Amino acid sequence: MLRFLSFRHLLLRTALGGLALISLPLSAAEQEHVRLPQYDWSFSGPFGTYDRAALQRGYQVYKEVCSACHSLHQLAYRNLSALGYSEAQVKTLAAQNEIQAGPNDAGEMFMRPALPSDRFKSPFPNEQAARAANNGALPPDLSLIIKARKGGADYVRALLTGYEPAPAGFTVTPGMNYNKWFAGHQIAMPAPLTEGGVSYGDGTKASVDQMASDVATFLTWAAEPEAEVRKRMGIKVILFLVVFSGLLYASKRRLWAKLH
Repeated sequence: MLRFLSFRHLLLRTALGGLALISLPLSAAEQEHVRLPQYDWSFSGPFGTYDRAALQRGYQVYKEVCSACHSLHQLAYRNLSALGYSEAQVKTLAAQNEIQAGPNDAGEMFMRPALPSDRFKSPFPNEQAARAANNGALPPDLSLIIKARKGGADYVRALLTGYEPAPAGFTVTPGMNYNKWFAGHQIAMPAPLTEGGVSYGDGTKASVDQMASDVATFLTWAAEPEAEVRKRMGIKVILFLVVFSGLLYASKRRLWAKLH
């Protein structure tokens, strides 16, 4: 009986300890629920498609701004043909980058213009070099960033446009930057976009909002380049199932009509 009471006492203490842990106050970042602004994307919904002009502008923003720190390991230059570029244009875009190749006959590595079959050039040779160039912070690879962050394209666009002076009473840690859409509102990456930061070939005004929207569209494609094919296949399957269900129903009616 004494052992049973001791066991019950142990269970009670464990339960109370668990309740105490559950009731601990959350951190400031956890307490604050940041509601991201919702944007109207051309690729949203079951019938959505990528805007090729926006994709090309987004690639330009990535190439001229983001690629200085962020890699796209999962993409090869040949994948750019899906953005509406011709084979010759893809070769030209690839050749604008020099990558290390080799070894040659002398056993030495050498630099050469990239080919369409090459992966996107990484801005740093290794992780240690990336951290050393960014005050210890490691810039994430952007290949799947849209899937890796809750909110996807909405999050990326909001983050890129969320830099502003910190409000009164908010202390920003040295080396950090205030961003109203980032959890905790402090981010190591300085504002990457500035008004007119790129010159769009199609004449579109390169505002911060426009560049953020374009690069978010491009990164969404990078994460799901097969999205349009998948959606078209899904629509075909649904239409097939609808027709097939109708045929089954008609066959069932005809069969049972004879039996009755």
